[in-house]
Amino acid sequence: MIREMTGLSENEINEIEGSVEDIVYRNNQNGYSVLMLSCDGELVTAVGKMTEVSVGDELRLIGKIKHNPNYGEQFSFDYYEQSMPSNAAAILKYLSSRTIKGIGAKTARKIVDAFGDNTLEIMQKQPERLTEISGISHDKAMSIGEQVRKIFGMKEIMVYLTKYHITAPEAVRIWKEYGDSSISMIEKNPYILCGENIGVSFEKADKIAESFGRPLDDPFRIKAGILYIITYNSGNGHTCLPTDRLIDISADFLKTDKENTASAMAELIDDTALICDELDGRSFVFLPALYKSEFYGADRIALILKVPPERITGTEYAVETFEKINNIQYAEQQKRAIIEAMTGGLLILTGGPGTGKTTTLNAIINLYERFGLKVLLAAPTGRAAQRMSQLTGHEAKTIHRLLEVEWDNNERPRFSRNERNLLDCDALILDEMSMVDVTLFESVLRALPLGCRLIMVGDSDQLPSVGAGNVLGDLIDAGKIPVVRLTEIFRQSMESLIITNAHKIVHGEMPEICRTDGDFFFMEELDRDRISEKIVALYTKRLPAAYGYDPMNDIQVLCPGRKGVLGVTELNKRLQEALNPPGIGKQEVKTPVYILRVGDKVMQTRNNYDLPWARDDGSEGAGIYNGDIGIIEYIEKASGSAKIRFDDRVVSYNSDNLANVELAYAVTVHKSQGSEFKAVVMPMYYGAPQLYYRNLLYTAVTRAKEKLILVGNVSTLRKMVDNNKKTKRYSGLRAFLERSVG
Repeated sequence: MIREMTGLSENEINEIEGSVEDIVYRNNQNGYSVLMLSCDGELVTAVGKMTEVSVGDELRLIGKIKHNPNYGEQFSFDYYEQSMPSNAAAILKYLSSRTIKGIGAKTARKIVDAFGDNTLEIMQKQPERLTEISGISHDKAMSIGEQVRKIFGMKEIMVYLTKYHITAPEAVRIWKEYGDSSISMIEKNPYILCGENIGVSFEKADKIAESFGRPLDDPFRIKAGILYIITYNSGNGHTCLPTDRLIDISADFLKTDKENTASAMAELIDDTALICDELDGRSFVFLPALYKSEFYGADRIALILKVPPERITGTEYAVETFEKINNIQYAEQQKRAIIEAMTGGLLILTGGPGTGKTTTLNAIINLYERFGLKVLLAAPTGRAAQRMSQLTGHEAKTIHRLLEVEWDNNERPRFSRNERNLLDCDALILDEMSMVDVTLFESVLRALPLGCRLIMVGDSDQLPSVGAGNVLGDLIDAGKIPVVRLTEIFRQSMESLIITNAHKIVHGEMPEICRTDGDFFFMEELDRDRISEKIVALYTKRLPAAYGYDPMNDIQVLCPGRKGVLGVTELNKRLQEALNPPGIGKQEVKTPVYILRVGDKVMQTRNNYDLPWARDDGSEGAGIYNGDIGIIEYIEKASGSAKIRFDDRVVSYNSDNLANVELAYAVTVHKSQGSEFKAVVMPMYYGAPQLYYRNLLYTAVTRAKEKLILVGNVSTLRKMVDNNKKTKRYSGLRAFLERSVG
């Protein structure tokens, strides 16, 4: 045990030093390592993230003793310092581990016997002396010397970086970007660490610069701060910011004057690190990539309008015939949408629940196929694509899968389908357009053949995309693309309080909450702990008993946010304890936030197109998507691996991939977009104003198919209905489209 060997205390910060005896496990992607460290003659298991490490390396680690239920006590380190082996014994161990190509155990022994403690210095500075060892030619000696110089250079940089608390993955990215010049580049301008390919936070780079004695008005600092602020705001959905506002915010954040800030911004624009353009008579600043996406999107839409696909004749007669054959009578707005889709090249079809979007869409698909058009269907997420397939009876893919995504080393998507490899279709239908951000929209347009029809379907009152941009809203507001907004609620839908209340909410009216005979219920409760208790009872007992719902497949708790007693994290833990508590023989594995057990309901939190799956019928494939919900069927404690069932697919996870899986008894409203559930339960309690607004409530309500239960305060419900903030997003697509089309 570590405590017995070292005298360290559990859960207290401690420091240990030793040499690496063995590397038990190493993840080269994120640097996570499990090491056997020799500390004063005793072996210690050390776990944490670090850069390149070799047997024989000398380490100083700072961290805590932690008890792993599978592997016992381990020293979990957050900070480390690394040095090359300094004595003959450590050097022998280092060279014998085959770190240097061409040196095995026997050759290592000969070299160390000849040069002792000076071995590594001689290999680095006088590699020709290695020819004194039998079996080492001049070419081999030079090759060994080159390897050692490279390793010394990299180790020197790693040691240099660790004292500034640079993480292992960050250090690897720095080395890949700047190589031997890393230290000199950082000392010249520590803010290069904020670069896109490295990703160190501005705050951390600022602390490093402060340790160098850099002044607050250092031009490098001001430029990096401006880029940090505009990049941060792109994470909040903005593709651009007003120039004057960006100067004010940056000067205040950096504690410098506006003149210096404006001067630094002008230099960034001159260097094309930022793009400046005028929208509606006001100057705006863009990140280049987002500017390119919006500008290209507007130009491509303008081209489609200028060169539309060949007009299909006889469409009105075809619609009438289709109505007679299928015994359907379309409303006027629906007919208009169908005919517009047949005669033009672009259409936005929008409307709330119960207004017939799916019926209209199915007619468009069927008529396209009757006229011999090849139709492709896609949606932003896996669950949205699955739902689209169920509603239309046609295969729908995620947009990423449709465009044949690949991922680069920095986890950024690259699409095989593009201008040089166009999609093979005559019509493309995109659903859930409110979820599509501007960079993904650009990628779709690049892969779209000239003459291909593009039908975009979505509810403009839903939450906007997580990524930057306001694509659906901008396309509608520009007034250049045919838009059909379905507003008539059909008679059968009028019987649903979920649907009628959703429309009330979106129009700023309080929903009907007094009825107890419908599908929309409000359970008033003022105390947050009682709200939590009622939600657990509804999920685990009351809804299953009253309606026969399966908690795992039919019921979903939706929360505005993740934090607090009524946030996703705490409710997940309470629901797990009620539905799937620990038990003898029940396997479990710990992740950063949760303990996952066999039988848990879980969600994949990011797209992974490489994860293999197998269906019950024996067919195989790969790919699991952000938002997919499944049940854990198997866990192997020793390796931390698991098997999770997503409907009819079973996916195998290793310990690294499980980091992208979390409990899903409760999820955020944002995560629920594109999905539907038989029953939705949602807490209504005071919280951050930025999470309690009309569109978020509307989105949550429209996720429920059969039952919607709100539990909490009427005043919170009223505040959400009244708060029509529709988070303001600065974007350029509308203005660029107006400019391109004229």
